[in-house]
Amino acid sequence: MMVDLTQSAMQCRIDREVMEMGRRKAKYQWDSESIHALREYLGMTQRQMADELGTRQQTISEWETGMYRPRGGMNRLLTLVAEGKGFEYEVVVAKVSSGEDEKEESEP
Repeated sequence: MMVDLTQSAMQCRIDREVMEMGRRKAKYQWDSESIHALREYLGMTQRQMADELGTRQQTISEWETGMYRPRGGMNRLLTLVAEGKGFEYEVVVAKVSSGEDEKEESEP
């Protein structure tokens, strides 16, 4: 069985970047306009983006309308996708605190 080294190397890079992002003191928070702009940049529908990220279309819609915000791993995943595709984005940086009072989407 032949392993695709390019894909394997890419996965290792992504894993390393996710680990590094987890160590940062700041929490990167995507806003509704940036999420919508990323999706448009990628040329995807909400359904296609949801499928790629492993979430529901309704979740993408809720992020884009500002009803909820992506949290945790989804923030990191959006950042990795954006950087991997050369999307220039501006994210809101919020310091991590124990008593955050932000509306965030919780996946079922």
